[in-house]
Amino acid sequence: MLPTLESLSEALGGLDGRRILLRADFNVPLGSDGAIADDFRIKAALPTIRWLAGQGAAVVACSHLGRPGGAPDPRYSMAPVQARLGELAPGVELLENLRFDSGETGNDDRLVQQLVDGCHGYVNDAFGASHRAHASIVGPPGYLPSAAGRLLAKEAEVLLGLRSKPKRPFVAVLGGAKVSDKLGVIDALLETADEVVIGGGMCFTFLAALGHSVGDSLLQADQIEACGRLLQSGAPIRLPSDITALAPGEHVVQAGVELRPDWRGLDIGPGTAAEFSDLIAEAGTVLWNGPMGLFEDPRFAAGTKVVAQALADSRAFTVVGGGDSAAAVRQFGLDREMDHVSTGGGASLELIEQGDLPGLRALRESVGTREEDSNG
Repeated sequence: MLPTLESLSEALGGLDGRRILLRADFNVPLGSDGAIADDFRIKAALPTIRWLAGQGAAVVACSHLGRPGGAPDPRYSMAPVQARLGELAPGVELLENLRFDSGETGNDDRLVQQLVDGCHGYVNDAFGASHRAHASIVGPPGYLPSAAGRLLAKEAEVLLGLRSKPKRPFVAVLGGAKVSDKLGVIDALLETADEVVIGGGMCFTFLAALGHSVGDSLLQADQIEACGRLLQSGAPIRLPSDITALAPGEHVVQAGVELRPDWRGLDIGPGTAAEFSDLIAEAGTVLWNGPMGLFEDPRFAAGTKVVAQALADSRAFTVVGGGDSAAAVRQFGLDREMDHVSTGGGASLELIEQGDLPGLRALRESVGTREEDSNG
C-alpha cells in the first residue's frame, strides 16, 4: 500500500508546526496573455492542501510548468499559479518552476537537497508527473517521511483496480494519433479487458494491417506488422466500420473503411459511433483514453462526442484516462458525469501498462515507511 497522509502524521508525531513539501501538478494551460486557461489541476490538489493545513502544517508546494529547458524563462513563471493558489488556498508557499533548474529532469541530488532543506515531511500529489524519475518525484522520499496525497492515492486505486478487479464486461476504448504510443497498453489491457475498441488516428494502421486502403489518413507504416500480429491472435479488438473523411475542396464525406487516395480519415463514422456506444451501454467498466477523431474541429467532433455521451449515460464504472480525453469531456460539459477523470494522460497509461510508476515506488520505499504491498 502507499503511505497515507494519516501515516505521515503518525510518523511525525503530528503535523502541527511541521513544514511539509508538497509536489503538486500545477502544469496548467496558459493563454496567449499568460493567464491560466484552466485551473482544474490547481483545484485537484485542494483536498490534500486543506487536510495538511487543517492539521497545522505549513505547506510548501512545488511544481513544473511547461518545458523551459532547464533555465529560467519568464514565459513559464509560476506567478499566475501563485496568484490563483493564493485565492483558493491562502498561506501556501509556492516555489518557482522546478524545471528552471536542469537538476529536476536530471534527478540531481543537489536539487533534492535544496527542496528537502528545512522540511519535515514530503507529500506527492502530482500523479501526472509520477511516471517521471525526476528529482522532485523520486528524490525527497529518500530523505523525508513521505506520503501519497489524496489525488495520487485515488488515481492509483482506480487505475490499478482496472488491472485487478474490473466489473465485467470491461470495455477499453482507445483513440489518439499514434498506435506506437499505445501498443504496450493494448497488450496489457488484452489480459483483462473483454473488448478493446480502437478509434482515432491509430485505427488506420490497424485497418491497413487488414489490407484496407486508408487514403491520406495518418498511418504508421512501421507498426503495420505489429498490428497485424495482434489482429491475427484472435484478440477481442473492435475496429471502425465507417469513417468520416475530408476530401479535396474541404468536403466532408462519409465512407466505409476503403478510402480514396486523396481522402483523409479524421473521425469514426456515425455507424461506428453507434456500435461503440452499444458496447459501452452493456459494459460494467469502461476505460476511455484518446479521442475518436479531430474533435477540436466541429466537423470531426461527432465520434468523440457520441462516445463521451455514451460513457455519461452508462451505468458502468467509467474512467477517462486523462490527456485529450479529459479535455474532450470537459469541452462537452460531461466531466461531472464520469466516475473518474484522470489528471495524467501519460502517467495513467504507464500505470495501466506497467502496474507501477517511479513516483509510487519511491513513496513505498521512503524513509520511515514500511513497504507492505509491492503492487501499490
